[in-house]
Amino acid sequence: MEDLLLEFQFKITAISLDIQRYLVNQIDLNNRLIAVKGARGSGKTTLLLQVAKLYLPLQSSLYVSLDHIYFFDNKLYDLAKQFTQFGGTHLLLDEVHKYPNWSREIKLIYDNFPELNVIFTSSSMLEIYKSESDLSRRAITYYLKELSFREFITFETQKTLQPYTLLEILEQHNTIAAQLLENIKPLPLFAKYLKIGAYPYYKENEDQYYQKLQNTINLIIEIDINAVEYLQYETLVKLKKLLISVASSAPFTPNITKLSEKVGVSRNMLVQSLKILERAGLVNELYKDASGIGALTKPEKLYLNNTNLMYALAKENSNIGNVRETFFLNQFKGLHVINRSETADFLIDNTYTFEIGGKNKTKKQIGNTANAFVAKDNIEIGFGNMIPVWLFGFMY
Repeated sequence: MEDLLLEFQFKITAISLDIQRYLVNQIDLNNRLIAVKGARGSGKTTLLLQVAKLYLPLQSSLYVSLDHIYFFDNKLYDLAKQFTQFGGTHLLLDEVHKYPNWSREIKLIYDNFPELNVIFTSSSMLEIYKSESDLSRRAITYYLKELSFREFITFETQKTLQPYTLLEILEQHNTIAAQLLENIKPLPLFAKYLKIGAYPYYKENEDQYYQKLQNTINLIIEIDINAVEYLQYETLVKLKKLLISVASSAPFTPNITKLSEKVGVSRNMLVQSLKILERAGLVNELYKDASGIGALTKPEKLYLNNTNLMYALAKENSNIGNVRETFFLNQFKGLHVINRSETADFLIDNTYTFEIGGKNKTKKQIGNTANAFVAKDNIEIGFGNMIPVWLFGFMY
């Protein structure tokens, strides 16, 4: 354990606090068991270390990744027991899905060491509420999304700009945009964000970003998904084939029969596979109505999860209309209820209707719809119910 403590101290010394993800200040550390889910590459490890450096007593805290060689010969439960005996109060566990029987041992740690607080991260694939031991009554779960446009601006310019709620944007977008224009030129930043700004590691090497992103996709399917679903190799190959099929057409209304024939799986397996890819942070499913969605319900429309995936996987299909819709859906996902609209592109919280388009888009399609707005690209500032689409990247 001494080596783990030493490694943790090195990591804490090296971690920078200059740029912090939105979730750093939202986690309620009063909870004894906290889960942080997020797709590979979204920044979970950095988040854990920043939380530790900012808010936890370092002399009684320990961070460890569960793919560490220490666990080849040692059990997580035994580490927690020894750590508690030496006065440990906060145990930070990274990548728990890589450790066999993780949920069982975390449950025992929670039940047997009431003085120990545990924060653990996992791939977004991890189904905490379906794990072999019941953690749903114990764990408080947070989800770390990809970089918002606002966060990307911080990475690019080192300027920290405040987020706004949806209601603030709808009611005050003109004033908000005018204030932001005093600090940034949003349009060139937005164009760059759509191509390479979704994951923090883009800063490491922009020229090699798409290659790294494609490697990340392979790791998500071959390791993260397989660590939870225990799929056969042939099934993993079909998941890749399905993702490429979605990428070449998205966003689109899927014909489940034709798509299942193309991929080589049954209809039911295809629908289940789409939901696996969604939980993995690779695709987004859009429904007309979120109520009553069953395990075998097909989505009304399929999207890739973010615009960077579009440019990495489907360059020939990355027309700007598809890109705008994908961005809009991605920024709202997990923050608001978003469905397919009967009259336009999206319905938010069953209240607000949005049509997405370029700078010449008119209000004709939403003219007779209440609480309807046009999210327009290539404009710096809006008017009335015409709102710059980039501004919806400031919600987190």
